[in-house]
Amino acid sequence: MRRLTYPAVALVSVLALVAAGCGGGSSSSSGSTTSGGGNTSGGGSITALPASSCGPIQGPKDAKILIASDLPLQGAGRTQTVQMAEAINFIFKQHDYKAGSYTVAYQSCDDSTAQAGKWDSGKTAANGNSYAQNESVGGVIGTFNSGAAEIMIPILNRAPNGPVAMISPANTYVGLTHSGPGTAAGEPEKYYPTGTRNYIRMVAADDFQGAADAQFAKDQGLKSVFVLNDKEAYGLGVATNLRNAMSVVGVKVAGFTAWDPKASSYEALANKIKASGADGVFLGGLICENGGKLVKDLRAGLGADVQLMGPDGFTPVSAVVQGAGQAAEA
Repeated sequence: MRRLTYPAVALVSVLALVAAGCGGGSSSSSGSTTSGGGNTSGGGSITALPASSCGPIQGPKDAKILIASDLPLQGAGRTQTVQMAEAINFIFKQHDYKAGSYTVAYQSCDDSTAQAGKWDSGKTAANGNSYAQNESVGGVIGTFNSGAAEIMIPILNRAPNGPVAMISPANTYVGLTHSGPGTAAGEPEKYYPTGTRNYIRMVAADDFQGAADAQFAKDQGLKSVFVLNDKEAYGLGVATNLRNAMSVVGVKVAGFTAWDPKASSYEALANKIKASGADGVFLGGLICENGGKLVKDLRAGLGADVQLMGPDGFTPVSAVVQGAGQAAEA
């Protein structure tokens, strides 16, 4: 089967981003919605992806190309990612399941596990192999997490019938597409073993976000910022880029350390930050990595005069409020 080129998959991804605020309500763990003309059996010449990870096929029965989305649909971030999956199918329906001149079908897949409560490396690798081996799959919209992208990109790059196009609406880790401060040796080339690029992202990389966050800290009048990260590829990456940018804008880095997403209390961390004299704290990571509890404990230990800042990973704001309560309003 002919793999889709970037423009066809990118069209779908861009349209899905426009509708990312749509949806809501309850849904199955796959994030799929039941639509008129839904093709749950595969129909036509399409081979369905495994039901253990993916919801039913949506779209016309005569479609010969399958687009999969790969998102973590279980855990603390589920509300946001389920809405994304629903938005993707919503846009497909609006455009009669057309991507340029192609008629496509859609399947929503989950790279998380209930046990992990977030994306899982084993599940991500299994999904990637399913996409690569399935000749019906013309492209993948995903992943949500940069760490998952590190696993999936090279799998899709080595697909038997040629690299599978992968378009992420959320990955921001720098090393996925280019080298720079904070990236690992061999990046980004190690993700593309065939030498052909099969991946693009629709959001700015963290070297841009880190610089913007550093400038924001300066504009807020902060003199010394303690930088935290959640140890994930995204969290460590955005925190590192912020640290690098701080020296350029003239804001002191009071400390740089990780928080434990499994910790029951961050009182000791709050005391460490307080002792540093920092007037700001940057939370480099995801709200679903126990971020609500982190915000709550830091606010309790540091008081209202120390400003807490977060990157795009601390969205939606409703999730922060849900996890931190009134501490999120301070």
